[in-house]
Amino acid sequence: MKMFARAALACCLLTAAAAQADTAELTRQREQFPAVWELAKRDPSGSWARLASGLESYPLYPYLGLASLQRRIKEARPEEAEAFVKAWPNSLPATLLREAFLPELAKRQDWKSYLALYDDGTKNREQRCNALQAKLALGQKIDFAEDFQSIWLSANDLPDACDAAASWARSQGKLTPALIWQRIDLASAKAAHAGVVAALATQLSGADKTAAEHIALALRDPAAALKQANAWPDAPRSRDAIAIAIERLARRDADAAAAKWDEVRARFHFDKDQQGRALRAIALYRASSYSPDALARLTALPADLADDATREWRVRSALAAGDFKATLAALDIMPQTQRDDSRWRYLRGRVLAKLGRKDEASALFRTLAAEANFFGFLAADQIDAGYTICSADLPADKSAEAALRKDKNLARAFEFFAIDRLSEARREWDFAQNGLDAGQRRQAIAVAAKEGWIDRAVYAFNQGDDMRLYTLRFPLARREQILRDAKDGGVEAAWAYAIIRAESAWTSDARSGANAYGLMQLLPGTAKQLAAAEGVSYSGANDLFDPDTNIKLGTLYLGKVAARFDGSPWLGSAAYNAGPGAVDKWVAARDTLDPDFFIETIPYKETREYVSRVLAFSVIYDWRLNGSTLPISSRLPRIGQAYEPPGEKAARKAVSCPAAKTAVADTAAAPPPAPASAREKAQ
Repeated sequence: MKMFARAALACCLLTAAAAQADTAELTRQREQFPAVWELAKRDPSGSWARLASGLESYPLYPYLGLASLQRRIKEARPEEAEAFVKAWPNSLPATLLREAFLPELAKRQDWKSYLALYDDGTKNREQRCNALQAKLALGQKIDFAEDFQSIWLSANDLPDACDAAASWARSQGKLTPALIWQRIDLASAKAAHAGVVAALATQLSGADKTAAEHIALALRDPAAALKQANAWPDAPRSRDAIAIAIERLARRDADAAAAKWDEVRARFHFDKDQQGRALRAIALYRASSYSPDALARLTALPADLADDATREWRVRSALAAGDFKATLAALDIMPQTQRDDSRWRYLRGRVLAKLGRKDEASALFRTLAAEANFFGFLAADQIDAGYTICSADLPADKSAEAALRKDKNLARAFEFFAIDRLSEARREWDFAQNGLDAGQRRQAIAVAAKEGWIDRAVYAFNQGDDMRLYTLRFPLARREQILRDAKDGGVEAAWAYAIIRAESAWTSDARSGANAYGLMQLLPGTAKQLAAAEGVSYSGANDLFDPDTNIKLGTLYLGKVAARFDGSPWLGSAAYNAGPGAVDKWVAARDTLDPDFFIETIPYKETREYVSRVLAFSVIYDWRLNGSTLPISSRLPRIGQAYEPPGEKAARKAVSCPAAKTAVADTAAAPPPAPASAREKAQ
């Protein structure tokens, strides 16, 4: 036994020593790689190869050869590219080399080499079109329906590389007027791409060409199109152009669109679809600005011309007017599939209660309270019930984890994450997912979480039973810091966590189209002013990618925004998303509404959903932090009522999961990596 124990101890010591050696080697490689990588990108002498000695086993090693080839792509030989792809098959580096070298081969018109390197499974339209050009040049047969039609039927511009295939298709009589019109319809309906329509008009003749030009003008300059419309023929395509122009003008000026519609509808015989397009747009955009006649227009809209958006805005218009009978009537006309949404079930219950039909309302609230979302939490408060949150954990699978850690694509993703190259890490991650089945993807996300890459779970686990994985979906990262900074900013930690989760989904290098940065999506100008006022070190926008700086400034800003609205978490959340100025306007117009009704009448779709999401996330994070949670209604003070963060003795809600529960509905769908600022009205 003693000999066995000594042997076992020796084995353990050897294993530990090997692990330490591996760790030391990886640390050395991480220190060595960045300098060699930079050299491979810029040094024409090729000296990087000598300095790369010792990196051959490093996961990111292929990026050295890739960088060298990309640097000298104009001089690279086809056989070099083919050798690289063969050395690193089914890898992102091989894909990136194709993306770099295939356009060069096309410029050289080396079509044989192009097809040898080309991956016929690609979705890249430029590569696909160049492959078609290569086949044409080499006299190979191509099939229009199989090879080009799906590329042609695009709502957007085609790459220049597609010109050869398009010319061939025209010469073969494949691009018929019907097919051209099919693409015009796509470009006008899906992308509102006037340039594409104008270009396609040149491929038509006679009345067809004129009609297409009218549609292009309607997309580009709807007011100009409507000025000319009286001179147009009363033909189907011209009527389409007028309906498009009315719809697009309504987005900018619903009053002008309504006046123009009254003018043209007496002369043109619009069909039902055309009438619906125009009338819906006028009613919708007048409703989203709460024009006095909005409810009347929506009510007068024939049922067969209404859609989900107009029905929703009929509810909001009635709600904003405080007309609960009209609100209930608007809810009643929704089709069952729309009415089943938790939003409308909750509002039905609230309106029924306002109308004195409390038993019906309570029945709705009892059913809805079983759901772990904003409306479920509100419903539970209406009947003084606890919250239902059915949590689950992802079962550990050590063998699956071990296999995934050997996956070379995932290994590169994890290594890029480890050295803080996050965009490259995400690119490798996305590539690796294509080679995994559903079970492997879930396990890969669990591995990522172990490595500290927490946003992978937030983005991926957003449907079905995965919604119950609250530990992964609502991580308590940077807990000590957030508790401290939230307190310094005068806001609740659960709210600060919820803002981070809603703004960036824990993606520390997120950058939005509105130029907001980092975890709490701060604008550099705001951050600069705040840092100067509060004595926080700040040297520029890139500092906001540092979580310490971002959370410090973000919680301070959140506190200041909330203070402007009497500390209110729900109004503060709306202002954080849409800007305080927008919220001031909404408050001035509808300050007597109950908070839950007010939230539903917010004109911006993004902000409406953002506020409900943040409040639901606050409940979930409160529960994650404390094991129980403040009632969601406690974070919904009436407008003008001062709000103070609750103390330790505040009443809290119990959270449970009835034994019969399985998956429950949840609002915790992941936001986009870089959320766009809510500056436009959306239905």
